[in-house]
Amino acid sequence: MAQTERGDRGRSTPETRLLFSHENRSSGLLQAVRTFGEMLSGFRTLHFVGPCVTVFGSARFAEDHPAYRMGMDVGGALAREGFTVMTGGGPGIMEAATRGAKEAGGETVGCGIHLPHEQRFSAYLDTYKEFRYFFTRKVMLMKYSYGFIALPGGFGTLDELFETATLVQTRKMPDYPIVLMGTEYWAPLIGFLRERLLAGGTIDAEDVDTLLLTDDPAEAAASVRNAAVSRFGLTYTQRPRRRWWLLE
Repeated sequence: MAQTERGDRGRSTPETRLLFSHENRSSGLLQAVRTFGEMLSGFRTLHFVGPCVTVFGSARFAEDHPAYRMGMDVGGALAREGFTVMTGGGPGIMEAATRGAKEAGGETVGCGIHLPHEQRFSAYLDTYKEFRYFFTRKVMLMKYSYGFIALPGGFGTLDELFETATLVQTRKMPDYPIVLMGTEYWAPLIGFLRERLLAGGTIDAEDVDTLLLTDDPAEAAASVRNAAVSRFGLTYTQRPRRRWWLLE
């Protein structure tokens, strides 16, 4: 009975069936091939996008929301530092960051997600790639970026933020900067991390200290730039415009 209820909940698609444990083995193989193909397609599309910084944030904020304006300022600051701005490709904060980057003369990339209800994508994208699976999408958002900036958001933003922090904590990913933009919004979360997780011994002090909390887009962009230079061997070129290049 439980199996039927779960299977009947919403429209059955290849994506929902991936996490439905009662599929047979041949179906599992097909799912593996499908996810490999999606990942390979993402690599081919995004290989030449250049050193990126990924901006996380809510898709629900309209243009008149203060966080939207902050997103534009962050996107512009990153573009002026020579980074390609990468987002989830959708509206709200994602649109704001790409809009700010384009207005500053920068380049933008969107990694969208296919959802049962259509979600419009940002009109300020130079490159756009849509994914069926959240986990392959998150690989792309992290693989090409040298820093991560989280603005106010919901479950999706928290999922992306904490997966990034976990990968850095466990050394599965280099110690790229992670910035929380919006002190009023994120301060309670930092308090919870210190007063509950750190006090309870489930994380170390350095796990919290790696999170930069700020309201200043220039400070956020500078933290990524400084790490790119000092830790990851990036340098600037002036041709055809100020861009980053990875030193071999």
